[in-house]
Amino acid sequence: MRNPQPGEWLSEKLSQRYVGDYKPFVFVDGEGVRCSLYLSGCLFACEGCFNEATWSFRYGQPYSQELEDQILADLGQEYVQGLTLLGGEPFLNTGVCLALLDRVRRELGRSKDVWCWTGYTFEELLLESPDKLAMLREIDVLVDGRFELAKRDLNLQFRGSSNQRIIDVKESLASGQVTLWGGLKDATGSYEQIEKRELI
Repeated sequence: MRNPQPGEWLSEKLSQRYVGDYKPFVFVDGEGVRCSLYLSGCLFACEGCFNEATWSFRYGQPYSQELEDQILADLGQEYVQGLTLLGGEPFLNTGVCLALLDRVRRELGRSKDVWCWTGYTFEELLLESPDKLAMLREIDVLVDGRFELAKRDLNLQFRGSSNQRIIDVKESLASGQVTLWGGLKDATGSYEQIEKRELI
């Protein structure tokens, strides 16, 4: 597993604008019916990663206008709750993600939510490059942190290891505290207590 210094991994230098996959109308990548875009390229190299093929920045196909049009058409369906960005590492593909998110917000406003999985922690993203910060501000729910094989727990919802958090981004940015997403239920069906942690 690799741990970058702030600004060490720049999307403009690394991204090849490739996507590993696009899956419309899925139920596993966040809350509700979702359209999931898998970006290619990741440098974290977490042991036990479930999607190791997407570490390559040239895995899959180049992102295209046709694909973007299809994503917007699919998101426009009334029963679709939102867009999910996964990888690979979405924050190493900010050129693709920011353009897509800008169009989603222009055409669909805030009627669709955005989930994102990242190997970065929320705190690391706050110290990162301006493009990563701009992308973070357009995300509603962030699942953050490296996958840690020793902390893998198959009972967790939307996470692979217990160190990862499901974060309400808007609340966290507004309050200056990391606030966990309130929609997560534990195994008993009750809501987990919302955690607030002061940001540095």
